[in-house]
Amino acid sequence: MNTLGRSGVRVTGLGLGAGPLANLYTEVDDEQAHATVAAAWRRGVRYFDTAPHYGLGLSERRLGAALREHPRGDYTVSTKVGRRLEPSAAVGDDLAHGFAVPATHRRVWDFTADGIRRTLEASLARLGLDRVDVVYLHDPDDHAEAAFREGYPALERLRTEGVVGAIGAGMNQTAMLTRFVRDTDVDVVLCAGRYTLLDQSALTDLLPAARQRGTSVVIGGAFNSGLLADPKPTATYDYAQAPGELIDRALRLKAAAERHGTTLRAAALAFCAAHPAVASVLVGARSAAETEDCADRFGAVIPPALWQELRETGLLPPDAPVPGEESPRRAPEEPS
Repeated sequence: MNTLGRSGVRVTGLGLGAGPLANLYTEVDDEQAHATVAAAWRRGVRYFDTAPHYGLGLSERRLGAALREHPRGDYTVSTKVGRRLEPSAAVGDDLAHGFAVPATHRRVWDFTADGIRRTLEASLARLGLDRVDVVYLHDPDDHAEAAFREGYPALERLRTEGVVGAIGAGMNQTAMLTRFVRDTDVDVVLCAGRYTLLDQSALTDLLPAARQRGTSVVIGGAFNSGLLADPKPTATYDYAQAPGELIDRALRLKAAAERHGTTLRAAALAFCAAHPAVASVLVGARSAAETEDCADRFGAVIPPALWQELRETGLLPPDAPVPGEESPRRAPEEPS
């Protein structure tokens, strides 16, 4: 278990991202969602991330239901604020936002103190919990002024009051996350897709700043939404059709991994976890089988010769930490 900054909140090295449980692109039934969380628990995962945005609250409801059978003190839950859900009379589905659910609500950007408290209260009701451990400001890319002027101070007050244990921001970019690390007292930031085998942009600003400040980083999107899980012509990169040059690069990475007796998925997870600022790597799974596979890959030992080849061929920069150099990779604890 790793501690998030100075908060005392602890997470496992492998965490479960609950977005896919909310019918991300395709439907997942309640039984399958429950089995996914149960498999993660069985493999030692104790950190679970969700958000109101995911399926208009469906992710939070399903995650809360699946965790209800476990003692509250045995796991860590993070959710997000910034998108407040309001009932909607619209007819249709939410596929425009990526979720195969009825459009029963609409999302309203709201980083005000009142909006954040209302959003968090609604999340607690859906989760069936009296508290969450971590709250992130969710995708404030186009709302920087409101996020820094109102959103962050609101989270800081919630932390001071003991309503939440750790606070931070979650985004798909590094520049604003780096600003949060340098200019505020966040405990953790969630960086999605910007520190992977295909994109190491977080190395230039975010990760050095986080290490200097003692701020933890949680990595999401380790597979860049699919390309690094299974590189093929139809694969997605950052939730869109992957461009040809990135497919070619992913195929080169896959071939190198297989030459050294491992898999691309295992190498992708190991690379994310190796940086000393990284406390946890989130994987999104929609079935027990996918969860088991991720846990197996995360626990795999990667031959050092693979990293050497990737550096020598320019597939990895020489300054990117790899397992065994900066710090040992942290695996989720297997249950006793």
